[in-house]
Amino acid sequence: MSWSIGFDRTWNRDIGYGVPAECDHPDCHEKIDRGLSYVCGGEPYGGDDGCGLYFCEKHQTAGDQLCERCATLDADGECLPPFNPKPDISEWVQHKLNHPSWAEWREAHADEVAQMPAVTEETA
Repeated sequence: MSWSIGFDRTWNRDIGYGVPAECDHPDCHEKIDRGLSYVCGGEPYGGDDGCGLYFCEKHQTAGDQLCERCATLDADGECLPPFNPKPDISEWVQHKLNHPSWAEWREAHADEVAQMPAVTEETA
């Protein structure tokens, strides 16, 4: 099984090393992908310890690959609430809207396609 492209129902977005993205830390704009190297928890969908969001190396703890919220426990020993996930970057939106490999998906998900942001050359 390849982890190139998949879907995360928890965060309702495409994941995998084939999906270009931006670090989910709110103060960061580092370009990454949504592959296992960047997922909080180091396992698909975050495993048992992570939130399943995606962070650049600067925003992961060394060794356990957790974001700062999952690495920090509150007074009850629970992780802090996760950051809000960032939307897809224009490069990925343009790919899904235009690449022939996504034609069948576009047909099957016409309502979702209609809600995707328009991508212009300026934002691509």
